[in-house]
Amino acid sequence: MYSNYFVYITTNPGRSVIYVGVTNDLAIKLRQHYENRGNSKTWAGKYYCYNLIWWERHQFASHAIDREKEIKKWRREKKNLLIESVNPNWNFLNDRVGAWEYLR
Repeated sequence: MYSNYFVYITTNPGRSVIYVGVTNDLAIKLRQHYENRGNSKTWAGKYYCYNLIWWERHQFASHAIDREKEIKKWRREKKNLLIESVNPNWNFLNDRVGAWEYLR
């Protein structure tokens, strides 16, 4: 069986805060982050991190979880380099995963 698991990084509208997460449905997870914006009970919500700026797909959940843990341990500078290796302008990529319609 072929599965999809995603490690992803979101940022706030001002691109000053980043959030690293893992999910098996990126579009739904981004919608949840957007719906939770301003919610102090969630980290991503508290800091308005609902704009997708980087992701990678994994076939196995364990690989995605390991990668998420790895990236979370990195310093901010190294995370920035990862993002900029594929998205140098930190463009919001929600529409590329079918997760932008809820922002309109």
